[in-house]
Amino acid sequence: MSGLSGSLLLLRGHLRRDRWMILWWSLASAAVFWSQGGAMANLYATQAEFDKAAASLEGNAAFIAMLGPARALDTVGGQAFWQSSAFCAVLAGLMSMFVIGRHTRAEEESGRDELVRSGAIGRYAPLVAALLAAVVANVVLGLATAAGLLALRGDSPLRGMPLPVADSVASGVGLAACGIVFSATALVAAQLTQSTRTMYGIAGIVLGAAYLLRAVGDLGNGVASWLSPIGWYQAMHPYSGLRWWPLAVMLVGAAVGLGLAVLLFGRRDVGSGILAARPGPPTAGRSLHSSLGLAWRLQRGSVIGWTLGLAVSGLAYGSMGDSVEDLVGDSGFAVDAVAGGQADNLLDGFYGTALVMLALLAAGFAISSAGRPRAEEEATHLESVLVAGVPRQTWLAGHLLVTVAGTFAVLLAGGLGLGAGYAAMTGDLDAFRRYGVPVVAYLAPVLALSGLTRLLYGVAPRRLWLAWVALGFCVVVLMFGDVLELPDWMQSLSPFHQMPLVPAEEFDITPFLLVAAVAALLSGAGQMAFRRRDIG
Repeated sequence: MSGLSGSLLLLRGHLRRDRWMILWWSLASAAVFWSQGGAMANLYATQAEFDKAAASLEGNAAFIAMLGPARALDTVGGQAFWQSSAFCAVLAGLMSMFVIGRHTRAEEESGRDELVRSGAIGRYAPLVAALLAAVVANVVLGLATAAGLLALRGDSPLRGMPLPVADSVASGVGLAACGIVFSATALVAAQLTQSTRTMYGIAGIVLGAAYLLRAVGDLGNGVASWLSPIGWYQAMHPYSGLRWWPLAVMLVGAAVGLGLAVLLFGRRDVGSGILAARPGPPTAGRSLHSSLGLAWRLQRGSVIGWTLGLAVSGLAYGSMGDSVEDLVGDSGFAVDAVAGGQADNLLDGFYGTALVMLALLAAGFAISSAGRPRAEEEATHLESVLVAGVPRQTWLAGHLLVTVAGTFAVLLAGGLGLGAGYAAMTGDLDAFRRYGVPVVAYLAPVLALSGLTRLLYGVAPRRLWLAWVALGFCVVVLMFGDVLELPDWMQSLSPFHQMPLVPAEEFDITPFLLVAAVAALLSGAGQMAFRRRDIG
């Protein structure tokens, strides 16, 4: 029997399991590119306005560190690629990491891999099938991205023509290749450790290091960028002098990673890792003697990561300083889109909109944190805790407290980062009070989404994905509610729609308390439902 026997059979099973996940990740990537390009296409009425806004962005170090080298920012394609490529490369890396981990390390850790290998399956078949599933996922993601760019049109007479076909295709192909590189690095990480969580940690560190190296290189002499797959992808220069040869660099990098993964796999036993697992301490630390301590231990990495991420995002927004008028121009659509329609108070309107965007990002943490108990339940860790005599409502309350405190920390970090960026650019230290602290006003709507997540966990835990749909709805209402002419009652369903656009508008405690009450009711109903349903 060949060492690859059964690979295609396993691949069919993997793709069947992952089909919806691949679809949603792909649509998300396509939507990011399409929405950024579409926004630029409709934002400016004249090329002169567009050129003025591009000039204000080209020398912004914070945006270059966050997004990549500023190239062809006076074109729709250049802006779409600049604003989306680094983010979507990370998106592709995360998708690849989850696909690889799900079909390799998680299968071995659960024991299902042994059942599969008891059949007529070659030794390397699960490894190859997992890699092929990741390759297919990235190809679909790349195709969706290219299709979104090819379909891009603008309402402005200057942007009515489609984007160049070759550059649009290269954007999708390069993104797929970048994701395949991260698939190979995730496959290497899967050989190093026995734990799925640790494998995700190693792969995540590689992804973060790639982003950091790209940022350092783009701000410096560019050498460090060539150590990053994200830098390789952006080096293709779509819409700014297309180059295909960096694609070969990515394919060679993926081949090297695959070769290393196969070599390491051949040197370990199935179920084990190259790095020996360290035995844990004989007794738990004092912090783990409570449900709150356990919840914090499980979620602290996520809290710290999201806090740092929001601080950096806020810093990037704040680094625009008081040059917002150059970015927005005279377009009424631009004023509505990026300044909340505050034509008479453009600066406060822009930063008010920025605070809402930061709050929506923080809602991503709140939803994932509120959904973390489901992962513990699926891994059967909850049963062990309940057997020890811990009441289930006490266990869930620990996660609730971490979610609330973590959400506050993540939100505040975003606001203070924005204030710090503005102060650094303008020397106005009052920016912390005027533009940073008001982000706390969005604590109530963010917690409302986490309350919805907790309700879903208590009533229908397999429908937790509906919380992410709710977040997507809030984004649509914020960005496109007026453009799509959504009725007022539909826009009012978004908890963010109820809040005044601080600091451009005066803070009103009444809607804050009402939304906070809704959040408390949703969370309380979720707690009660969880007490009454079966575990598992």
